[in-house]
Amino acid sequence: MTALLTDKLPLLAGAPNGIKKLRELILELAVRGKLVPQAPCDEPASDLLERIAEEKARLVAEGKIKKGKAVDDAIAEISYPIPSTWAVASLGQVVEIVRGITFPASEKSKEPESGRVACLRTANVQNEIEWDDLLFIRDSFISRPDQYIQPHDIVMSMANSRELVGKVALIGSALDQPTTFGGFLGVLRPVLIEPRFVMALLRTPHARSVLIDSASQTTNIANVSLAKLRPLPFAIPPLSEQQRIVAKIDELMALCDRLEAQQADAESAHARLVQALLDSLTQACDATDFAASWLRLAGHFHTLFTTESSIVALKQALLQLAVMGKLVPQDSSDEPASELLNKIAAERTELVKEGKLKKEKPFSEIKEQEFSFKTPKGWVWSRMGNLAQFQKGHAFKSEDYLNNGLLITKIQNLTENHTQNAAYINPERFSEFEKYLILEGDIVMTTVGSWFSAPTSAVGRSFLINNLFDNSLLNQNAVRVRCLREINTLYLFNYINSTIFKKYLIQEAQGTANQASITQDSIKKFLICLPPEKEQHRIVAKVDKLMALCDQLKTRLKQARQLNEQLASTLIEQTVA
Repeated sequence: MTALLTDKLPLLAGAPNGIKKLRELILELAVRGKLVPQAPCDEPASDLLERIAEEKARLVAEGKIKKGKAVDDAIAEISYPIPSTWAVASLGQVVEIVRGITFPASEKSKEPESGRVACLRTANVQNEIEWDDLLFIRDSFISRPDQYIQPHDIVMSMANSRELVGKVALIGSALDQPTTFGGFLGVLRPVLIEPRFVMALLRTPHARSVLIDSASQTTNIANVSLAKLRPLPFAIPPLSEQQRIVAKIDELMALCDRLEAQQADAESAHARLVQALLDSLTQACDATDFAASWLRLAGHFHTLFTTESSIVALKQALLQLAVMGKLVPQDSSDEPASELLNKIAAERTELVKEGKLKKEKPFSEIKEQEFSFKTPKGWVWSRMGNLAQFQKGHAFKSEDYLNNGLLITKIQNLTENHTQNAAYINPERFSEFEKYLILEGDIVMTTVGSWFSAPTSAVGRSFLINNLFDNSLLNQNAVRVRCLREINTLYLFNYINSTIFKKYLIQEAQGTANQASITQDSIKKFLICLPPEKEQHRIVAKVDKLMALCDQLKTRLKQARQLNEQLASTLIEQTVA
């Protein structure tokens, strides 16, 4: 590795996706002759190419390989300088390429049995060959000996998604059982050259890009043809240097593995430290304890919140502090929340009389053991169902959809915040569906979706309706929450985005292995600690201010990461040049 690369290793490794880029750089340096020094005593690669040609001719004469189509030497050109002892060849000149076999889908089996052999498919081609999930097919489908996998073969995905086509994995030095490979795969069988060096070549960003760009594309599948694969330019070093390069690649990739493990450990420790300090705030038993915890946190603020995940954790802690009454001080002159509940009860009674609200059975009595934290002075506990009007969405029929008219708001529209390809119904049917109307300022919560543990979990997500979806109709699998006038909608919105509410939903959710659901009734039963009306407004103002600061912190972090990435990219360009 060059001195420049060694000196700047911390910068490279610490940049966004730095270790991934470092691995790519190692491969690029390897195939350009910049990773290990050349040795004058090595047999020149031009002599090696002559021996390869002679060996391939012998194998053809003996019927062990098929005679390949001639490759135009003029195609074998590369755009960067190489050492004088190296030579340029086309991939087809130095490897034998064999396409996989085809067979009817009805002939494959998951079970080995007499007369069947193991068959690799695209799913088996990962960073290494995965042998745990094999198919077995009748050996009668194998027409030639070269269609069996051999030690040190390179297996390539010849037909796959655009991101995965051209992916390669190396067969080891021994096989446990006779194995062939399916029609979406190909085997590259190096002739007198180091297979691991060919692997390094095929895994460089340049080779991956060439293979992907040359692949023909159908709707979902990209295909690499032999006609495009054989002419791939290949700078070949002397055989002894190939072996030194492979050894150096192994050494440096092991270093990358250690750096990656160290980073993962450091990130995990950092996340645990951040969470522990934030928990000390939310779990503080009194004002003195809270003040001490805050001092510990504030003293290390700029070293703690240096990742996107730590800023997300900070936002969650702020929401939890807000709804626990720890974000702004209580004011003894505020009208107690118990009086607010009386006003809410009177409003609900009036709405029932006017026919705007359905009379419901009273909720179960609130017991002190249900409280999730100590009640702040002037606050009171209430079921969420007492504080808002709830309405489930409607399962509109697709045959009623129009290209324009009255908008039907689906969860996908809310998630992506657009109305492209949205569904509409005839506005003349408004009275039929009026109760599903959502207005700007309403809260909509999803009731069906992936489980909470999934990175893109959908169930329980909440949206504050903006003017884009004002006066639209709510589709199924969601609930509209419309706060009564004494409740600050943003306060309730913050509450249902807090960890407290999410933990409650996890307990209440039901469903299958892949999909969770929550009921409107379970949402209504959620216990909320309600502050006085004026304090709700103060809390919302404070949350808005602090969330804006978090967003600024995230922006500065993103800018710093972009700068590090630019510096790392510049360094890589200098190193490769």
